[in-house]
Amino acid sequence: MPSPPPLDPNFVADVVARALAEDIGDGDATTSATVPPGAQARATITQKAPGVVFGLDLAEIAFEQTDPEVEIERLAPEGVWQESGTPVLRVGGSTAAILTAERTALNFLQRLSGVATLTARYVEQVAGTGARILDTRKTTPTLRALEKAAVVAGGGTSHRFGLFDMVLIKENHIEAAGGVTEAVHAAQLHAPGLQIEIEAETPEQVREALAAGATRILLDNMAPDTMRAVATEVAGRAELEASGNIDLTTVRAAAETGVDFISVGALTHSAPALDLSLILERLP
Repeated sequence: MPSPPPLDPNFVADVVARALAEDIGDGDATTSATVPPGAQARATITQKAPGVVFGLDLAEIAFEQTDPEVEIERLAPEGVWQESGTPVLRVGGSTAAILTAERTALNFLQRLSGVATLTARYVEQVAGTGARILDTRKTTPTLRALEKAAVVAGGGTSHRFGLFDMVLIKENHIEAAGGVTEAVHAAQLHAPGLQIEIEAETPEQVREALAAGATRILLDNMAPDTMRAVATEVAGRAELEASGNIDLTTVRAAAETGVDFISVGALTHSAPALDLSLILERLP
């Protein structure tokens, strides 16, 4: 499985800068109207629901970009399940800068913590089965690196990052190539250095993929009984990945069939934001 590339600090700083620019425009009208010049404050971000926090780096950068002299203190770790009421970050400095950065910091933190939290729930459901939870490419455009990092923080495993680092032959590729065997052989010829995975919708396609030399097979929308029979038949000759119509109520059943991986698009395309709030205290 390709490892996700490490987060590039320059990329992260640029993402935050663009988010701030989008929000501030030509000035924070409300803060300019209500905050006295030179006012100082302390603010605490608190987790308001149970879950896994991720994205503190981005929140900190948002405050630093509006006030380079801001004082920041982390109050809780990332990647660990925490209960509601946990303080996670404290910042001190310019009141205007804190208020101007507040929404951008919380947007990143709530979104990425939501992804990490949903991932952790899936990972908990499959504990003890040997199956690993995978993300997909169903991510927010331009924010994939952040969302995939959040999946890893929640205990999941990152699937291919993009179209370039792994071959994943889906039903449309099979149709375009002329069949399962043809698609596998073409991939082996043209991408010899990349891992090759092919989708199968039936046990017959699984057998054809194995005969063609596939070493990883995606079982698409198969019922648990069918996947269990396939896993028994394959018997370790190829890695198996379950995908399609899997949610928190069905993921355990899929994991218990003997598959190696379970990919869940909802981790990134449907994760609800984790509720966090910022409360400001005016300083003398």
